[in-house]
Amino acid sequence: MIMITAIIGGACLLYYAAMALYAGADVNFGWFWIALGGAFLMVFLSGRSSNRALVLTGRILLVLLILGLLVLAVMSIQVCSGMRQRDDIRTDYAILLGAEVKGNRPSRSLLMRLQKAESYALDHPDTILILSGGQGRGEDITEAQCMYEYLTGKGISEDRLILEERSTTTRENLIFSDELTGCAGKTCGIISNSFHIRRALLLAGEAGYRDPVGIPAKSDPLLLVHLVVREAAALTVMKLKGGF
Repeated sequence: MIMITAIIGGACLLYYAAMALYAGADVNFGWFWIALGGAFLMVFLSGRSSNRALVLTGRILLVLLILGLLVLAVMSIQVCSGMRQRDDIRTDYAILLGAEVKGNRPSRSLLMRLQKAESYALDHPDTILILSGGQGRGEDITEAQCMYEYLTGKGISEDRLILEERSTTTRENLIFSDELTGCAGKTCGIISNSFHIRRALLLAGEAGYRDPVGIPAKSDPLLLVHLVVREAAALTVMKLKGGF
């Protein structure tokens, strides 16, 4: 049993190393895998100690780790449920949630969202797209402007595009988009990567959206486990704060 904790700890650290090589050492929430791996290795080392106090501490830590992972597992199931949303429903509006822009070019995540928005716009020519995202550190233009340039370059008419350029969080994406258009009172789609849809829909409900529809884009397969766990942690925080 104690050897399993060493294997899990090592696997967590190796997963972080793989993510760091693929997406950079500063990958958002990457510290979680370092902390988790370190905690399991501490359990392993304490279990091999002859010090009773240290052994007891390790056992308590193991119980806490198991309880925490069970909570994340339950929340991860909720995250995964959002990945199965239908994307063939016609909506009056569709909010394209912003993601990181590298200079003036879309990141991997944003590009996947843009590809879904493009296909959805072509399938539903009457839907108005709200491009929602402000300008963050390392971004030469707003996320909304980056999305606008991509979609118009793909032949989507600018008459169908509304730019919301103030928001910096998903909650603000939804609130500010509604302030611009009144989309919360209409049938409104939310376009984001599949791992993000569940939380986005919950936030939309809290923001007063009457009939939000999840429109999932692809998620990066190499980061998917990390992204699901990160979203599960975010849902847990929402729950503790009294949300949904």
